[in-house]
Amino acid sequence: MSGLAAKMRAALDEGRPAILVEVDEARGSTPREAGAAMLVTETDFAGTIGGGVLEYEALAEARRMLAGERGSEERDVPLGPDLGQCCGGRVGLSFRRVDRQLAADIEAREAAERAACPSVFVFGAGHVGRALAAALALLPFRTTIVDPREEMLSDLPEDVETVWTALLEAVIADAPAGSAAIIATHSHALDFAVAYAALKRGDFAYTGMIGSKTKRAQFERWACGEGLARANVDRLILPIGSATLKDKRPPVIAALVAAEVTVCLLEKRPSVQADEMATRTCRERHGDGRQTATARA
Repeated sequence: MSGLAAKMRAALDEGRPAILVEVDEARGSTPREAGAAMLVTETDFAGTIGGGVLEYEALAEARRMLAGERGSEERDVPLGPDLGQCCGGRVGLSFRRVDRQLAADIEAREAAERAACPSVFVFGAGHVGRALAAALALLPFRTTIVDPREEMLSDLPEDVETVWTALLEAVIADAPAGSAAIIATHSHALDFAVAYAALKRGDFAYTGMIGSKTKRAQFERWACGEGLARANVDRLILPIGSATLKDKRPPVIAALVAAEVTVCLLEKRPSVQADEMATRTCRERHGDGRQTATARA
């Protein structure tokens, strides 16, 4: 539902009637889950309840309501032959006229959903970091780009936060448990320091560093020499994204890493604590091997 509240308020301010169509119940195989929604006006719509005939008919129903026809405020829709679909499930839809109270309710829900989203910290705003910002901005995460170079933290996606600081390890210290750290700075020394801090905490869901198997071997020797437990070192994902696809173009790396992080974060149990299963899943799939108001000095 992300972003619908602002569109609802805009429609209200402009005097454009609108209908919020929401999936209230999803049983069996359905294209979207309960809570999925779209906002419908006479001329356009935003969001999705799953596309296809289901959405097409819901759009038509909402626009009949906008045209003044008496419409059903609730519909129970079987996803079967009558719709030309073979999902086999059932969807309960609600149709509500947008007013200030509904917009406020949806705004509060979106804020709560965003606060509950897993946090992803990308260390490094170079070519790969910026590609990651673009890829992750589309996903249900709170994404933060961290870099000691202030000039690198401009022209990033609107929903991506930035932190300008020379103390990258401090960001790790302040991160919520269950976060993801993607490490791709301009310096191997910085990469090692950030990875060490994240792995030492032991409660990150994902810690990945850009680089080669040689870089991994160097990090392992250094980290173990610094006293990091072997079990913690083994949590590191390096290389990141894919051990088999040897494509070094930043957008390709970003797509692969975004998919890897999404699996690790979204298939986890509701607990925010990282566990070995999440790391093992990442490694099995992968193979071994806007700006903050105060800049940190």
